[in-house]
Amino acid sequence: MPIYDYQCDQCETTFEIQASFHDKELGLEPVCPKCQGKKTHQVLTAGLFITSSSPGNASSSSCCDPNAGSGCCG
Repeated sequence: MPIYDYQCDQCETTFEIQASFHDKELGLEPVCPKCQGKKTHQVLTAGLFITSSSPGNASSSSCCDPNAGSGCCG
């Protein structure tokens, strides 16, 4: 189930809500866990994924294959 970040408009506390896509489409009405405020807004966050095939090897930390050509990183 996806996790959504929300912020309270009253006390500015940021909190997470776990809800299905269906529940989100129906309209979530999250309540602040700190002050019980009902005026909240969703905070959009960006995820960062870093992968490496062999940790510790500097040449493998690049996201691009050296043979990928100009379409990848260059």
